[in-house]
Formats: sequence, structure tokens, C-alpha cells
Amino acid sequence: MAQINPSILSADFARLADEAKAVDGADWLHVDVMDNHFVPNLTLGVPVVDALAKATDTPLDCHLMIEEPDRWAPQYVEAGAGSVTFHAEAAAAPVRLAREIRAKGARASMALKPATPVEPYEDLLPELDMLLVMTVEPGFGGQAFLDIMLPKIRRTRQLIEKHGLQLWLQVDGGVSASTIERCAEAGADVFVAGSAVYGAENPAAAVEALRAQAEEAAHRANGS
Repeated sequence: MAQINPSILSADFARLADEAKAVDGADWLHVDVMDNHFVPNLTLGVPVVDALAKATDTPLDCHLMIEEPDRWAPQYVEAGAGSVTFHAEAAAAPVRLAREIRAKGARASMALKPATPVEPYEDLLPELDMLLVMTVEPGFGGQAFLDIMLPKIRRTRQLIEKHGLQLWLQVDGGVSASTIERCAEAGADVFVAGSAVYGAENPAAAVEALRAQAEEAAHRANGS
């Protein structure tokens, strides 16, 4: 089943609790944490995640676009995140970090920038609950989808199936009504959508429409 994770990067930061309620039907709420070092933007941190976790029943999917995730990621689990994603390019010890996140009770996820290949991390995949393939350069919302990432999504799905893993495959960046079907056909099953949800007149309806599109495309790709 396709999962839709609205990104609060595209929400009104002055009304985050209300914006979370506006997408009650979402599977997760995607929280972009940026430190102005790993990426050239600064967003929010542990205190906001802690407050948001108390304000919504939708689980939080925290994407850490930060340096030193080995040091900081466990704090996001303690703040209430149900899933924590660290970047392969930033983690000093990704296996140890994934195990620590899991041990603290959250799902462990690793993200790859567009230029980072998945193949060197094949042996690490069993340590993860989700792999995020970035379909834009991380750092800013509202960017155009990078079609050149579709083969990488397909290769990642092939690796997941090769090893028989129950690993979610997430895409983030430029996901919209015009791109989500291509992502689903390539093998993604978790979709981060920012402006496609929060820029819609009815964010909750946008979530349902995107999910339906993704599921229909996945059925077509699987011949069912």
C-alpha cells in the first residue's frame, strides 16, 4: 500500500499544529530538519519535533539533513519521532546509528543524495527499515523532480527484492500528481509531498488523491 507523507516544510510554520491536523489522513508527517551546514538552509530542531509530537496523532517521519547525525539522531527518537532518517553522506557509523535508532524504538532510515549510488550500501540494507532516494538536491522545498533518479529507484527496488527485505522505499523531492505515478512504477512505496499537499485547496483530499494515483500505478507496474 502506498504511503503519503506530507512535508511540513511547505506548511505554515506559525500554525504547525493546525497544519498537522489538516492532513489527519496522512500515513506520516514528514519533518525536514536542516542545520545550514550539511545543506544551505536552516529549519527546526528537537524542541519543535517534541512539541509537534504532542500536538498530533500522526507519526513523525524526521529527515535529518544535518552534520553529525550519529550524535543528534537519537535525540529525535526521544523527542517522539517514529522514524528517523540520516544521510549516508553524513553518518560516521551508519550501521551503529541505525541499530541505536531501532533500539530506542523508532524505525531507522537512511537517505541518499542524487549523486550517491545505492550499490555500495547493499550489505547495509538489512539494518534499515526504509531507504530514502532523494529526487532533488536536499535543502529546499518546491524544486523540480529529477527524472534521472528513476533508474536509481528501480535498482534500489531490485536490491530490496534480491534480499527479500521488508524495506520501505521512500522518494522525496518534486513529488506531485504529475510525477508520483512514475515513482510508483519504478518501485517506490512511500512518497513525501510538500507543496503538492499544502499548496492544495484541500490538503486532506490531496493526500487521498496522491495515494490513489500511486496505488493504481503500482498495480499497473505489477500487472495486477
